[in-house]
Amino acid sequence: MIVAGSTYGMQLLWVLFLSCLFSGILMFVYGNYTLITGETALFAFKRHLKWGKVMTILIIIGIAFGQWNSLMGIMGLSSNIIYEIFAIYFPNVAQYKYEVVLGIAIFVTIIFYALLLVGRYTFFEKILVFFVTVMGFSFLISLLLVYPLPSEVLNGLIPTIPKVQGGKMLVAAFVGTTMAAATFLSRPLFVKGKGWTIQNLKQQKRDAITAAILVFLISASVMAVACGALYHQGKPVTEVLDMVNTLEPVAGRFAMTLFFFGTLSAGLSSIFPILLIAPILIADYQSGELDTSSRQFKSITAFACLFALIVPIFGSNPVEIQILSQIFNVFVLPLVIVGIILLINNKKLMKGNKTGIWVNIGLIAALFFSLVISYNGILALVNYF
Repeated sequence: MIVAGSTYGMQLLWVLFLSCLFSGILMFVYGNYTLITGETALFAFKRHLKWGKVMTILIIIGIAFGQWNSLMGIMGLSSNIIYEIFAIYFPNVAQYKYEVVLGIAIFVTIIFYALLLVGRYTFFEKILVFFVTVMGFSFLISLLLVYPLPSEVLNGLIPTIPKVQGGKMLVAAFVGTTMAAATFLSRPLFVKGKGWTIQNLKQQKRDAITAAILVFLISASVMAVACGALYHQGKPVTEVLDMVNTLEPVAGRFAMTLFFFGTLSAGLSSIFPILLIAPILIADYQSGELDTSSRQFKSITAFACLFALIVPIFGSNPVEIQILSQIFNVFVLPLVIVGIILLINNKKLMKGNKTGIWVNIGLIAALFFSLVISYNGILALVNYF
C-alpha cells in the first residue's frame, strides 16, 4: 500500500475495493459453511469433492510457499523499520546496520515463537487485536496530517493498470495481500476457536462484513497517507529508508514516527498469523482440529521462524521482496473459490440452508477476478525474471 500510494497515488484504489469486497463474501461463506456443517474447509474439500485430495494438497503447498515468502519480506521490513526508528534517535547505530537489523530480526522471531507456545486462540486474538489497533489509529491519525485530493480518490475507483514497469506486479501483490486464500481457509478454524455454533450465523455475517470494511479503510488510509506525503514529492518508496527521507520534511518527526509505528504494527500483526497458517492448513487437512500443543505444530512454526530470517541474513531489499512474495498468494485463489462454490451449493451438506443467488453471483465474480489477477501475476513474474 505504501509503495502503491507513493508511486501511483490513488490509481489502484479500485483493486483494493474489489479485493476487500470479494474477501468479505468469501469470509462469510467459509464461516457459514463451518457453522452449518461443523466441518472445516480443507477437510471438507478432501472428503466431499472429486479430486479433492489432490486439490487440497496443491492448496496447502501453494499457500505455505506464498505465505512463507511473505514472511521473509515482512520480517525484513519490520526489523529494518525498528532499526530506522533507533537510527533517528541514536545515529551512531548506522555504522552497524547489518548487525543491528539481524539482531532485531532474531529477537522478534524468538519473542513470537515464545508467544506461539502459549497455544490458546483467545491469546492469539488479543495479540493481533493490539497490533491491528495500533496500526489502524496510527494511519488514521497520519491521514489527518497528510491526505490526497478528493478528486484523486474518486479517480482511483476507475479501473486502470499503471502502464509502467512493475505496474502489473503491484496489482497482483495488492490482491495477494488483501484477498489472500489463507484468510478464508483459516477462518473455519478460527470460528470454531471462538466457540461459535449455528446459532451465531448472524454474528458471523456481521463479523465478515466488519472485517472487510476495516481492511479496506485501514489499507486505503495507508495508501492515502503515502499518496499525500510522498507521491506529490515525486519520490516513490523503494526502500525502508525512503520513508524517512521523504516523510519527515513533509509531516514532521511526530507524524513520521507515528507512520513508522503503524507500518511496524502492520508487519508484526502479519507475522503471527503467517506463522500459524501452515500448521492450521495441515491440521485442517488431517482432522479439522488444530492442536497447538502438538510436536507437529511446534516443529512447523519453528521452521517458519528460521525461514523468516532469510532476508535479514542476506541483507536483501525487504520492500522489493515483500511485493514479489505477495504475487505468489494469488495463484491458489481460483481453486479455493471453486471449492467453496461446490460445497455451499450441495443441498445435502448444507442441510436445507440454501445459498442466495447474490452470494453465488458474488462468488462467480470473485472467481473471474481471481483468474484475471492470476494471469496478470504470471505476466508480471515473466517480465520480472
